[in-house]
Amino acid sequence: MSSSAPTTLEAAPYLDVADPSFSMRSEAVAQAREQSWFARTPYGIAVLRYDEVNALIRDQRLRQGSYAWPAHNKATGSFADWWVRMLLSREGADHSRLRRLANPAFSPKLVRKMTPEFQEMANEIIDGFIDAGHCEFVSEFSEPYATQVICSLLGLPRSEWRGLAELAVDMGLALGVTFKQDEAQINAATDKMYGYAKTAVETLKQNGLSEDFLSMLVRANEEDKAALSDQELYDMIILAIFGGIDTTRNQIALAMDTFVQHPDQWKLLGEQPDLARAAVEEVMRVRPTVTWVTREALEDFNYQGLDIKKGTTVHLFSQAAGTDPKAFENPGFDITAKRQPHFGFGAGAHHCIGHFIARGDMTEALSLLAQRLHNPAYDGDVKWLPDSGNTGAISMPMKFDRGA
Repeated sequence: MSSSAPTTLEAAPYLDVADPSFSMRSEAVAQAREQSWFARTPYGIAVLRYDEVNALIRDQRLRQGSYAWPAHNKATGSFADWWVRMLLSREGADHSRLRRLANPAFSPKLVRKMTPEFQEMANEIIDGFIDAGHCEFVSEFSEPYATQVICSLLGLPRSEWRGLAELAVDMGLALGVTFKQDEAQINAATDKMYGYAKTAVETLKQNGLSEDFLSMLVRANEEDKAALSDQELYDMIILAIFGGIDTTRNQIALAMDTFVQHPDQWKLLGEQPDLARAAVEEVMRVRPTVTWVTREALEDFNYQGLDIKKGTTVHLFSQAAGTDPKAFENPGFDITAKRQPHFGFGAGAHHCIGHFIARGDMTEALSLLAQRLHNPAYDGDVKWLPDSGNTGAISMPMKFDRGA
């Protein structure tokens, strides 16, 4: 760290992340990152550089910070109750226990087994619009695909996808600044999600357990209810549904946007579909749907000369860290480059438990899209969520040439 960089809050740059027009990819963020490893925000400190994010995301003196989000919004009801109970909001031994029990259900082995199914789904969905030469990418590909993957994980008919997607969108309102005013709609969607979870478990028990995702969770619950209670089982299923639909839908659309800006990379991916796995990582480095992760200081401590008080909110800007020129010699988008790990799935104790599934389904989607849709371009205006927090496209009209 250069000695000229500020180590007092007052001297640090200020980023107004509360402004609806604030963008993670703005010049203001790039300038702040150049000037200092951290910035002030209306909600605590923002950490901007790769090395510092990499250190603090694993620091035991910080806990997962978004557990307090419902309380911060004075929100009550079934969503708020689920949010504080679920895996992401737990710490220490409790968190380790739940992860250990759930891990087999999220394993690479399961993903390998599901790969042919991912390919079949993606091809079937593309078949629905390929002849037209245009589509609305979010509603016609990324949303049905992300949701059908979840239906398949839960043993639900793929035809159920639309209802499930709508509930995920309604629940997702809780992550926005309008949480309190949307509370009734959010809680109604959460209640319906529990209905889905309970039905899926009952159906599975009637048909007999096998080696699939849901069976592994149910087996952990049946073997020892003290280790994984019925409530924790349902909470875990809701997390898989909600987390899986929302983030994958957004991330695939963000990938498409990135490739529209880099047509040579899309052409390369179509010619070399084996690059799809690397393409997923590269997209998540430069254009993650989760643009920052939140931590909270458990004690007073000093980091690189900065005094951080107990209770301080610390936002780790994964987007800014992933494109930090101090860590990446050529930070531009290149699916052939060897890179350090990104923070699109977090890191440390709260690393996203579903990352193998997300990586697997997105790899197959990008591989097939690049082979079948050539020269993709926008066919009208794209509507976006705010470019901070959890971001993505609301609608994305596209045109393309049909591939072989």
